[in-house]
Amino acid sequence: MESISFPEGFVWGAATAAFQVEGATTADGRTKSIWDTFCEVPGAVVGGDTGEPAADHYYRVESDVQLMADLGLHAYRFSTAWPRVRPDAGPVNQAGLDFYSRLVDALLEKGITPWLTLYHWDLPQTLEDKGGWANRDTAYRFAEYAESVVGALGDRVVNWTTLNEPWCSSFLSYAAGVHAPGRQEPEAAVAAVHHLLLGHGLAVEAIRAQQTDAKVGITLNMYPIIPADPEDPADLDAARRLDGLQNRIFLDPLFKGEYPEDVVQDLTPYGFTKHIRENDLEIISTPLDQLGVNYYAEHFVSAKPAEPAPVAEGRRPTGSPWVGAEHVSFPSRGLPRTDMDWEVEPDGLKKVLVRVAREYTDIPLYVTENGAAYPDAIGDDGSIADIDRLNYIDGHLRAAWEAIQEGVDLRGYFAWSLMDNFEWAEGYAKRFGIVHVDYETQVRTPKMSAMWYSKVARGNALAATAAS
Repeated sequence: MESISFPEGFVWGAATAAFQVEGATTADGRTKSIWDTFCEVPGAVVGGDTGEPAADHYYRVESDVQLMADLGLHAYRFSTAWPRVRPDAGPVNQAGLDFYSRLVDALLEKGITPWLTLYHWDLPQTLEDKGGWANRDTAYRFAEYAESVVGALGDRVVNWTTLNEPWCSSFLSYAAGVHAPGRQEPEAAVAAVHHLLLGHGLAVEAIRAQQTDAKVGITLNMYPIIPADPEDPADLDAARRLDGLQNRIFLDPLFKGEYPEDVVQDLTPYGFTKHIRENDLEIISTPLDQLGVNYYAEHFVSAKPAEPAPVAEGRRPTGSPWVGAEHVSFPSRGLPRTDMDWEVEPDGLKKVLVRVAREYTDIPLYVTENGAAYPDAIGDDGSIADIDRLNYIDGHLRAAWEAIQEGVDLRGYFAWSLMDNFEWAEGYAKRFGIVHVDYETQVRTPKMSAMWYSKVARGNALAATAAS
């Protein structure tokens, strides 16, 4: 066998998010998001970095689209910025919509499919001032925003993602305080879970009301949860709790129309059930056309508490995202790790895809994010031989191919990320891009991984033997 071929029509793309790449945070009517505010909090973001100018994508969109075309990408997954489209959740800002209209037109002109995410964590600050996602009203404001974007772009955009990784925008953001708005309130986090899902369901209805050919989905970050000692009841319970908080609390209402009973019991002390009203789950479980899967690592979990990690100098203390399971720890298995200190375990992607297909839904799946941060060394000739990143993507693509062989209807893969960018609380200290960005000059340089990925996309196939 000379190569491993993917199914005909398989989508090869790359992904970004508005706040991470656009910059132009005050341009053309855009107002503050929770991330603009969070960046102002001392110690919240490494180095005091902000979203300005990020990768300056707002002003370099035409050349960035040309770069995608040069790489042979089929699709570009991007997000629209809520505070750019409906500043302060108020009237539509036509200048903001016009930017995304230009982006969509530029993509289509180059034969690249726009793959639009409505929410990648940049909530307008004025809505956070009213309670954010802990406030039920935010779900309805999200549906209004979705309606505005679809009304402007629905004649050219077919693929819609409502939310990106609601686990992050609930538990990381409202319980751990690692992400904006930086709150450490478990009760607010569990409220945010339900209201995010409600907002998703309302947005699906709003999209379909305007666009009959829309393909609508949501993107979840899902990870296998592995007990450190499968014979230890405490470790098994820790794994059950984390699987509930990471995976089932989102999958079950979306595809079964109910929350898992054990998770409801775990979260009852935090007031979870009081947020659920009649018909909410019917709205949340509105049938979808596709599901996005983001995967980075497995979680190897122990019930034994870890030693408290020291807070790095200049950083603010944060809490645990694991509401009701704050005691858990994640012992090392001795696997290779990325620059984010995440274990590298490609087989976990296969496990996730197979589980979803067998236990939840037969709708098409897409890997909407997968990639790795590694430090980049620039050679004397300006080249960047990021072999670790190349091998990471190669290994995960092989795992995805194996899932397809087991009957999973996987139809595409989006590398995270197209280019180096603002990596949330890590600022500009971590690089995920297959394209290098010099933040001083904004010069883009495709890395070795980009050139390799371009060849894979053009050939719709991997070499028979793994990259090395």
